[in-house]
Amino acid sequence: MQDVARAAGVSPMTVSNVVNNRPHVREATRVKVLEAMDRLGYRVNIAARNLRAGRTQTIGLAVPEMDRPYFAELAARIVRHARAAGYRVVVEQTGARREEELDAIAWSRNSLYDGLILSTVALGPDDRDLLRVDFPVVILGERIFDAPVDHVAMPNTDGARTATAHLIGSGCRRIAMVTGPDLESTNMAGLRYAGYREALRAAGLPHDERLVVRLPRLDPASGAEAAARLARAEPGWDGVVAVTDTVALGVVRGLADAGLHVPGDVRVVGFDNTEAGRFAVPSLTTVDPDNDWIAARAVGLLVGRIRGDAAQGRPRDVVSPFGLIERESTGGGRRPAV
Repeated sequence: MQDVARAAGVSPMTVSNVVNNRPHVREATRVKVLEAMDRLGYRVNIAARNLRAGRTQTIGLAVPEMDRPYFAELAARIVRHARAAGYRVVVEQTGARREEELDAIAWSRNSLYDGLILSTVALGPDDRDLLRVDFPVVILGERIFDAPVDHVAMPNTDGARTATAHLIGSGCRRIAMVTGPDLESTNMAGLRYAGYREALRAAGLPHDERLVVRLPRLDPASGAEAAARLARAEPGWDGVVAVTDTVALGVVRGLADAGLHVPGDVRVVGFDNTEAGRFAVPSLTTVDPDNDWIAARAVGLLVGRIRGDAAQGRPRDVVSPFGLIERESTGGGRRPAV
């Protein structure tokens, strides 16, 4: 390191700051140090540095699926916020399988990560004790509350209630819900279904189980098939609350295939505010759970635990703010400029 400092004309401390990717180093200085390292063939012994520090400057992110827009966009946001805090992110796909979610925890336990952000789908309330670990973990999702680790959740019930109330306010009276398979457990689909029913009840509208379509998979193809099924079997319905934007986009496609116009015949609202919904035709009205807030909060809680911030105190359950973005699929908004 002394040789690099001399070659670059800076202090050894500056070289250390560059090597450890610390902030507040001028870009010109950083480039000069990196060029000197390259000329001298200097390589950082990562393993030795991590052994001395007891840290890897790496956090794990485990999500169910990477080929779904919501999780891909969430991962990108988490990577951006982690980088700003001086951490790299390793992303794992669990396939929504319990053993894979447990494996992600085990990798962190083996000190391959300084901490883990885990989106839980298969682990449930009975698995709380498995999260009593001696390293930082932040969980995302709606499967486990009151856990021994920090938890960042979405406003699922409130968001779905607002989405349904928006359809009612726009004149819809027979509102379908296209949702997941399990509506009885504490999970994302169940909580959003509860919000849908609460809004119907508040407006004095009947709940018709024939208008609730449970999907085995939350993908566009299933959404399209749900719309086709409703179009064949249930005349007169005029609104759809879709459990996610991905499903909602499939619903819009299925309605078009059935000869129904959105929003003229049926109004559609999604949930998640993914980028695809903004540029769909028609553009998609959606519940925006403030995904950047979720990513920033998850990273902030995790990094605070890694650094031993005593001010964080006991594990926290936090819920993101949300809003409804009105677009063309419910009769509002304009097509986005490209």
